[in-house]
Amino acid sequence: MEALLRWAAELGVSDSPSSTSSSSSCLGHSLVVADFPDAGGRGFAAARDLRRGELVLRVPRAALLTSDRVMADDPEIASCIAARHPRLSSVQRLIVCLLAEVGKGKSSSWYLYLSQLPSYYTVLATFNDFEIEALQVDDAIWIAQKSLSAIRSEWEDATPLMQGLKFKPKLLIFKTWLWAFATICLFKASEVSSVHLKVSSRTLHVAWDDAGCLCPVGDLFNYAAPDDDISSEEENREEVTKCQQKNEMLEEVKFGRSSERLSDGGYEDSEAYCLYARKCYTKGEQVLLGYGTYTNLELLEHYGFLLAENPNEKTYIQLDLDLYSVGTWPTDSLYIHPSGNPSFALLCLLRLWMTPANHRKAFSHQIYSGSMLSVENELEIMKWLGSKCVETLQKLPTTVESDESLLSFLQKLQNSTNWRVDVDQSSLGEEFGVFLRFHGLDLNYTESHLPVRLLRSLERWELAVRWRCTYKRTLVKCIFHCKRLIHELSLQQNQ
Repeated sequence: MEALLRWAAELGVSDSPSSTSSSSSCLGHSLVVADFPDAGGRGFAAARDLRRGELVLRVPRAALLTSDRVMADDPEIASCIAARHPRLSSVQRLIVCLLAEVGKGKSSSWYLYLSQLPSYYTVLATFNDFEIEALQVDDAIWIAQKSLSAIRSEWEDATPLMQGLKFKPKLLIFKTWLWAFATICLFKASEVSSVHLKVSSRTLHVAWDDAGCLCPVGDLFNYAAPDDDISSEEENREEVTKCQQKNEMLEEVKFGRSSERLSDGGYEDSEAYCLYARKCYTKGEQVLLGYGTYTNLELLEHYGFLLAENPNEKTYIQLDLDLYSVGTWPTDSLYIHPSGNPSFALLCLLRLWMTPANHRKAFSHQIYSGSMLSVENELEIMKWLGSKCVETLQKLPTTVESDESLLSFLQKLQNSTNWRVDVDQSSLGEEFGVFLRFHGLDLNYTESHLPVRLLRSLERWELAVRWRCTYKRTLVKCIFHCKRLIHELSLQQNQ
């Protein structure tokens, strides 16, 4: 890491507004690398008190790993693509360029950066069949399978190019392509204020390439959900007051109009990628970056992690087909909140659906405004929704309680010094035996420590169980929400 930071400083990467850094490190003025075991692992801590909207890291274009930069340094890649593979997507081109640099070893300009990249990822596309089935929910299983199928298809399309460039055999296999894809893992940009911020596993958005760029040092930020942002004017004023008390330099900054640009970052006219503090941070606090608004399943698909408390989480259940023909609400707006409450759109749709067809037009304005039609209508809605959640839970092979027991067991195994003792003491030995057999082993495996490949699989299995457990907890909350409202409405009806 020290060598990486020295290399970055030589290229002009800096956490100082003056765009200068010491020859030994690009950090120290605003940020320091730190470990946060319970909050994302390695990340950035504030080296001092930071103001909201303050520039905390500047990465010049010379340090960014982009397709055009690699192809400028290696014209053979550019000529091969132009002559024989012009239809490859921008993502495929960036992956090929990344693997080309990996293949160069120490002679690559980005060697110090590439050597710091993770050796494996836990995004959905890396899940094997056992881990995918552990998700249990059909929609989640379908997304995982679709993701893997799409990546395999892109690899097959790009393989002739890599063979033509005489890539080493280990760089041609699908497993390596999957690693590279997970490293850049592209998806649609999130627009934050006036600046486009596209962040996946490690890519950031740049205007000249849809695939984005790999941003050395800048990709060490851990994730913060967008709802953590300060939104109301009152909260902004309170935060400014706190910052003023902590930092006298705030008087030099016009915090009003300039703070409207307070996004996490973007490529700017200064020919550099600039990243800003999303809120005030005290010295030692973890400095986070918002990747956009994502559900836990989307975070797992694109980043390989989940949030225990995700304000953007959405839980979907299978609705009756005739429901969709009643209203005009988008299907992705018909969900249940983490609190168990139905979304505004789902509640409105159910109200309309429960209204007799010949009365819907007359009551549509009232329903679309979010108003309750009648006690009777609301009672029918809550009874239907509660029953639907019960039905959904009953179709799943395990309960919340059994999932929670399995989670504790999996976490214990990953930190175990003798897995056999832990299995013998658990009631989940049979389920673990299925896991071992999937990997070509059985409970007679004699080593006290599990091999690395099994530990990584355990990590992904745990993620799958955590996701389905959160899904089920939300449905349980929704059932209690419906029961409570049914009780209150019944009392109201009997008065």
